[in-house]
Amino acid sequence: MSNCTIIMEFFLMEYSSSRELQILHAILFLLIYIATLMGNLLTITAIVTDPQLHYPMYFFLSNLSLLDLGCISVTLPKFIVNSLTGIQSISLLGCAAQVFFSIFFAATEIALLLAMSYDRFVAICHPLHYGVTMTPFRCLWTATGSWISGLIYSAAHTGNMFRLPFSGSNVIHQFFCDVPHVLKVSSPEVHDTEYVLLVASSGLVLICFGFLIVSYIYIFSTVFKMPSEEGRYKALSTCSPQLIIFLLFILAGMVTVLSPLSDTSPIQNLLISMTYAILPPFMNPIIYSLRNMKIKVALSRIIKTSFFPKKEMSIFTTIKK
Repeated sequence: MSNCTIIMEFFLMEYSSSRELQILHAILFLLIYIATLMGNLLTITAIVTDPQLHYPMYFFLSNLSLLDLGCISVTLPKFIVNSLTGIQSISLLGCAAQVFFSIFFAATEIALLLAMSYDRFVAICHPLHYGVTMTPFRCLWTATGSWISGLIYSAAHTGNMFRLPFSGSNVIHQFFCDVPHVLKVSSPEVHDTEYVLLVASSGLVLICFGFLIVSYIYIFSTVFKMPSEEGRYKALSTCSPQLIIFLLFILAGMVTVLSPLSDTSPIQNLLISMTYAILPPFMNPIIYSLRNMKIKVALSRIIKTSFFPKKEMSIFTTIKK
């Protein structure tokens, strides 16, 4: 051990040696980050302030938007600062924090998508029992259970990954401390234990995905049996955004698992990481805002009251008269 240097910081990959391109990257991802923050914050504000959106589906959606805010805030701000300053280092504690919160938000989102699919299953397949089944108390405990399960899952993986000091390479070929790239530079003991944890937890994840698929099979079979075309359209409009988000999440997970760990292609690493770290939080509010009429009405009401207060509107109408 006397000849080993214990690593206390890591160096993230630099995607370009050109200073102009680094600043361009920072500006581009800053715009993406601001747009994601605005979209999710507006969705949460609309759901909280509009009494017509105080239903289980929108309650779970507000939790999803909160998850998206946290998910993108784990990685992008650090990347933007690194691109602006030209400093690619991150402390060991900062790397552990990125790993912990990345796993935490991803695991919580899986549990939350499970709850959202069950909510739509009860609403469409058993509408007469919806008010009895999806009570506010049960919805609150379901959301709380999702957050707690994500916390426990993340603590187990992060504790294992950082239980031994890093003494190998301190270069991570990614713009943040991504789990596969951190495992690549970890000790063999941690590497082996983490694979055991992943194999053990993959069974539970597969059960969750199986439940999601079965739920949507029942949902669509019930929808297509509806005699009314208007009823079919209304049912599909309420569950299709969640299905799109579910498919987007599966795509991101498949890219994460199946993509090779490249040490030579920074652009390839950036595109792969964008698929699962940036694209879902950015797309989720767009999917719901563009397809859900109630949220669009609530957002338009917020914009009108924010930019056109009642006093200004009364003055405008007086002048018009």
